[in-house]
Amino acid sequence: MASPGQVENEQKYDADTSTPLPALSDIPGVERVAEPVSDHLEAVYFDTPTLALAARRITLRRRTGGADHGWHLKLPAGEDRRQEIQAPLGRPDTVPEELKDHLHVYTRGEDLMPVARLTTQRTTYRLYAPGGEHLADFADDQVDAETLHPAQAEQHWREWEIELVHGAERFFAAAQETLTRTGARRSGHASKLARAIGGGWPPERGTGTGPPRKPRKKGPAADVVTAYLDERITELFTHDPGVRQETPDAVHQMRSATRRMRSALATYRKLFDASRVKKLGDELKWLARILGGARDAEVMRERLRQHLGELPKEGSSGSLPGPLDHELGAAYDAGYQKVITALGTGRYYRLLDSLEDFRDHPPATHLASRPARKVTAGLVDKSARRLARARKAAARAPAGALRDAALHQVRKDAKRLRHAGESVAGIHGKRARRLAKSARRLQEILGDHQDSVMARSLLARLAAGPDLPPDTARSYAGLLEIEERIARDTEARYRKAVKKKALDIRLRH
Repeated sequence: MASPGQVENEQKYDADTSTPLPALSDIPGVERVAEPVSDHLEAVYFDTPTLALAARRITLRRRTGGADHGWHLKLPAGEDRRQEIQAPLGRPDTVPEELKDHLHVYTRGEDLMPVARLTTQRTTYRLYAPGGEHLADFADDQVDAETLHPAQAEQHWREWEIELVHGAERFFAAAQETLTRTGARRSGHASKLARAIGGGWPPERGTGTGPPRKPRKKGPAADVVTAYLDERITELFTHDPGVRQETPDAVHQMRSATRRMRSALATYRKLFDASRVKKLGDELKWLARILGGARDAEVMRERLRQHLGELPKEGSSGSLPGPLDHELGAAYDAGYQKVITALGTGRYYRLLDSLEDFRDHPPATHLASRPARKVTAGLVDKSARRLARARKAAARAPAGALRDAALHQVRKDAKRLRHAGESVAGIHGKRARRLAKSARRLQEILGDHQDSVMARSLLARLAAGPDLPPDTARSYAGLLEIEERIARDTEARYRKAVKKKALDIRLRH
C-alpha cells in the first residue's frame, strides 16, 4: 500500500567536480552540522512513450539504497515543492497499482516504461539549529545517468540538494549566499531526470499559451471562464485517484467539479464557439451521470440510516430493512463499477484532453474579448432571470408530482446561478458573493426536498411488496412518514427563502 503523500521542499544547485563543499555552518541559523552519511542509490525512472509525466513535471521512479528505498511518485505542489507518495519495492518492472491510480488521469491509456537509469553516490549532511531542531538536509550527489528513451545517452554530473525538514521557507534564502559563494549555481533543471533527458525533455503540458490569467474587471471576459475551468480541472485531477481507490467523498467531489464546469459553460456559452461548447457540455453531462449512479445510492443509504434513529425503538431493529439495504447496496456497487469502467475508457481520456484544450486555447467569440465586468454581469443576470421564471412556474404548479418536478427545476437553476456568482466574485465582489450565497441556500433546501421525493418513491414501492414482515412494514411506514414531514418542511423553508428577495440581486448597475 502507498504511504500518505508528504510534501518535499527542496532546491537544487549545479556544482563542478572540483567545487569545494560550502561551509555549511556559515549558513545563518545553523549551529551544528552532523557527521556525513554516505549512500549508494540506484533508480529506474518510468514514463510513457510520449513522456506524459515529464511534460507535467511528475517523477516516477523505483530506487534501491538509502533509508527510503522503494517506489517514489512526486507530483508538483508549488514552486520548489512536490508531493511525494511512496510504495514498497515490489517487482522491478511492475509499477504498483496504488501509484498507477494517481497517474491514469495523466497517462490516459499509455503504458509506463523505463526511460532512464541513474546511479547516485550521495553524501548527506544534517543541519541543526541552536535548539537542536533539524532544519534541513544538504546532499552532495555524484550522478551517473543512462537514458533509455527517447534516445540512449550517458552523462555524469555533480549537484547539490538542500531539502527542508523542519526549517522555514526563508532558510533557502539564508543558504543561497553560502552555497553560491563556492561557485555553485541554482540548477536550471527541475529534476535529475530532466537533466538526464536534456534536449528530449518535453514542453510543459497544461499551460498552452500560458497559465490562465487572473480575471480583471477591464480584462477579457474569457479570462473569467478559463480561470474558473482551470480550478475545476485541478479539482477533477485531484479527486480522480480517490475515486479509483474508493476514498470517501471522492465521487461527490469529482461529480461537483464536473457539474460546475458544465454550469459555467452553460452560463458563458455566448463567449465561445457554440458547437465546441455543446460537445464539451454533453461529455461533462455523460461523466456527471456516470458518477451520479454511485453517489445517489450512497446519499440515499446514509440518509435513511440517519432517519432510523428517529423511529420508535420498540419494533425497530436499528438497521435498514433487508430488501432496502440490499437494493441500495447493489445500486452503489453497480454504480461504482460503472464509474471505474468509465474512467478507463478512451472517451474519458478524450474529455480530459478537450477540457485542457478548451482552457488553454479557448474558441472565443468577439464578445469574449470585451471587458469582463460588463459582459459577465449581463450573463449572470440572465441566469438570475432564468431562476426567477422557474420560481414562478413552481408557484403555479399544483401540489404533487408536478410541483415536485417544478421545484427540482428551480433547484437546478439555483445551482447554475450559484456557480455563476462564484465565478465572478473576484470581479463583482460583495454583490456576487451575496447572490451565490442565496442561490446556494435555495439549492440546499430544494436538494433536501428532491432527496425526499426520491426516498418516498423508493419506500412506497418497497412497502407495496407482498408478505412483508411486520417489523419491516413498520420501518417502511415510519421512514415514509419522516420523508413526508421533510417534504412539507422543505417547501415551507423554500417559500420563506424566496420571500427574502435576496435572489433578486442584479450585478448590472
